[in-house]
Amino acid sequence: MRILVTGGNGQLGTCLKIATADSPNEYIFTDADDIDITDPEAVTLGVGANNIDVIVNCAAYTNVDKAEEQSEIAEKINAEAVGYLAKAAKDNNCTLIHISTDYVFGGNQGNTPRGEFEPTNPTGVYGVTKLHGEEKITESGCKAIIIRTAWLYSEFGKNFVKTMLNLTATKPELKVVIDQTGTPTYARDLAGAIADIIDNKKYIGNEGVYHFSDEGVCSWYDFTKEIAELSGHTQCNIEPCKSSEFPSSVVRPAYSVLDKTKFKNTFGIKIPYWKDSLKTCIKNLKEHEA
Repeated sequence: MRILVTGGNGQLGTCLKIATADSPNEYIFTDADDIDITDPEAVTLGVGANNIDVIVNCAAYTNVDKAEEQSEIAEKINAEAVGYLAKAAKDNNCTLIHISTDYVFGGNQGNTPRGEFEPTNPTGVYGVTKLHGEEKITESGCKAIIIRTAWLYSEFGKNFVKTMLNLTATKPELKVVIDQTGTPTYARDLAGAIADIIDNKKYIGNEGVYHFSDEGVCSWYDFTKEIAELSGHTQCNIEPCKSSEFPSSVVRPAYSVLDKTKFKNTFGIKIPYWKDSLKTCIKNLKEHEA
């Protein structure tokens, strides 16, 4: 099989390269310099000319705050481009695996893990554009698996773990919000799950919307405390605070724990506990520094 991966140089794309290094299938990793997914002709040519069986869309505009100022760009990448990929998948009879986000639930209340078919209610441009991308896929009628994830981090690119590793190492004191709850997701765990679904052809006949994050629940404060503990940055005094102390143009999800029951039952993939995966990531970062 031939698999086209967009956003190949991002953190999830990079993790997917590692996860598929020994795959019997041919993975073609691309980025904007290879295929501009905001150009419908480039997408049509890139998919059609390469005899693609599966498209994995890891590309996205993910700067939540800046999206408020750059809504047109966010819509172009997170929605319009997804529509072009969906059309190409439909025209070439291949399957699209698209990565979406917990931010589609932005304004929902409650403290029960979010199921796939609960009402969506994004409160910011990022969440709105990602939801539009999901809708483009549905409208296209292509064979697709949409995977919503949350709090993604890894050894690569810019992410919360790497930011907090730096801050807890250089700041004597830090305030982190305690009133936003979710589950950290190691990008290597998600990449491994995607590779499993593709290489074992589990995607066939299992089209639909799924949720994937690591197991467990925590606040950003708890997450930061664990990062500092595992990295030995215990000299930094980390204090909990409320979101209101950090004014933002975006209302972030207060509770975005995702219900992964459907994913686990359908694909038979064991999902790691977030603390175990964080330990692995920090170990890898330390070994790389050494």
